[in-house]
Amino acid sequence: MMSFANRIWFILSHKSLLWLLLYVNLFGTVYGYYWYKWQLVITEPKFWIFVPDSPTASLFFTLAIIGWLIGRNFKLIEALALITLVKYGLWAVVMNLLTLVETGSIGWIGWMLVGSHFAMAVQAVLYSKLYKFTGIHIVIAAIWTLHNDVIDYVFGQMPIYSNLMQHMDQIGYFTFWLSIACIALAYIVWKKRVPKTI
Repeated sequence: MMSFANRIWFILSHKSLLWLLLYVNLFGTVYGYYWYKWQLVITEPKFWIFVPDSPTASLFFTLAIIGWLIGRNFKLIEALALITLVKYGLWAVVMNLLTLVETGSIGWIGWMLVGSHFAMAVQAVLYSKLYKFTGIHIVIAAIWTLHNDVIDYVFGQMPIYSNLMQHMDQIGYFTFWLSIACIALAYIVWKKRVPKTI
C-alpha cells in the first residue's frame, strides 16, 4: 500500500500537474515582467536583467519544468530556480508584511502578492527531489544571487517599495542573509542526494 507521502509525491510528479505548473509559472513570469515595466522604464538598460527578480526566478523554474517534461535536467537552471524562488518568494512576503505594518493596509493586490510569492517558495522546495544540480552549479548560482544583491543595494536597483525606502539599509542586510540561507538550502538539498562515502 502506498504511503501518504508517496501518494502526495505521485500527484506532484505526475506529468499533468507538471504541465499545469508550467503554464502557471509561464503566466506568472510574463505578468511579472509586465508588472516591472514602469521600473524598467526608469532604469538604465545595463541593469535591466537584475531588476525583475521574481519573474526571472519563476522563469528559471519554468525552464526547469520543461526539462523534467522532456526527461532532462538543466542543472544550473535548477540551482538558480531553487535559490532564487525561495529567496524572492520569501522576500516579497516580508516586504508586503512590512508595508502592512507601515501603512496599515496592503489591499487585495498586496495579499495576492503575499500568496503568490509564498507559493513560489513552496513549489521550489516541494520539487527538490527532481533537482540534479551539483556543487559547481550551486557556486555559480550563489555568485549570481549575491551579485544581484550588490546591484540592488549598492547600485540602487532593488524593487521599489515606496513606503519602505527609509529602511533600505536594514532590508539590504536582511536580503544578504536571506541569500546565504537559500544558498545553504541548495547545499543541503544537494548533500542529501549525494551518496555518503566512508
